[in-house]
Amino acid sequence: MAERKASVERNTLETQVKVSINLDGTGKARFDIGVPFLEHMLDQIARHGLIDLDIECKGDLHIDDHHTVEDVGITVGQAFAQAIGDKKGIVRYGHSYVPLDEALSRVVIDFSGRPGLTMNVPYTRATVGGFDVDLFQEFFQGFVNHALVSLHIDNLRGSNTHHQIETVFKAFGRALRMAVELDPRMAGQMPSTKGCL
Repeated sequence: MAERKASVERNTLETQVKVSINLDGTGKARFDIGVPFLEHMLDQIARHGLIDLDIECKGDLHIDDHHTVEDVGITVGQAFAQAIGDKKGIVRYGHSYVPLDEALSRVVIDFSGRPGLTMNVPYTRATVGGFDVDLFQEFFQGFVNHALVSLHIDNLRGSNTHHQIETVFKAFGRALRMAVELDPRMAGQMPSTKGCL
């Protein structure tokens, strides 16, 4: 089996991002982004998705976190698209429900080749640890636009914003893990009646 790894760099006047991933990893993660709450959430993707993630970003944090969060999402999406290759033999779809105390979230993903994001997270606070929670929409939008996936995110309940977000990222990691898994019954076959994704 070919290694499903990728390393991608994105350089703009606002950010310089480097992402390395291994879809068949063990959940190892290293981050040097400068946005601690984002790093905490990315760690959930690695750990629960069993995806090795190494991300560095030098961004214009003196302005705010927006460009950094969005461009990390874009670059992670590009790395996924490169690592997954032609998608032959993958499960393609993934879903997960994850609880954390009072919070419960559902994430469903399709490596369809078509970008689309539907996100419904009724945050109970605007910030967590100084982080503007609205920026997670930018992260996921950047990811779907460049990984070319359909992604549905729903926080079904929760009163603690940290818990709401953490359940989303844990469920996202688990849904990714399911979707990119190689299905031995689909070996070498495209999981689509169109013959391409």
